Amino acid sequence: MEVRAIMTTRLVSVGMDDRLEVVKQIFDSVNFHHLLVVDDRKKLSGIVSDRDLLKALSPYIGSAAETARDAATLNKRVHQIMSRQVLTLRPQDSIADAVRLFLENRISCIPIVDDGFKAVGIVSWRDILKSLPLAPGTH
Repeated sequence: MEVRAIMTTRLVSVGMDDRLEVVKQIFDSVNFHHLLVVDDRKKLSGIVSDRDLLKALSPYIGSAAETARDAATLNKRVHQIMSRQVLTLRPQDSIADAVRLFLENRISCIPIVDDGFKAVGIVSWRDILKSLPLAPGTH
């Protein structure tokens, strides 16, 4: 089976110069953990995870102990924290190819790109698990 059969095609992306405040607002309002970073031509430039964001922001953001210096961490730019060496697949690649990438690398999602390197989907390890048939009698 091809990854196109299980990939999520409703993508949310940010630009390299977007502030981390934008990334935080997105993660605070959605139920996923990765944002694709694209250039002006919508080509994939990198990826930023909620863990990348947590490492980059002061832990005092939004607390009574927050200082101006803490709040300033929200002004950092996406390109300062994103992963640039992104492993990708094409829509026609197999789910087995995706499983291999997950097992051989410490990643939790794989952007799916077209021949022009434009993001057309994303696959997480959860998508892989959801695609597996359940044994009779299991839920």
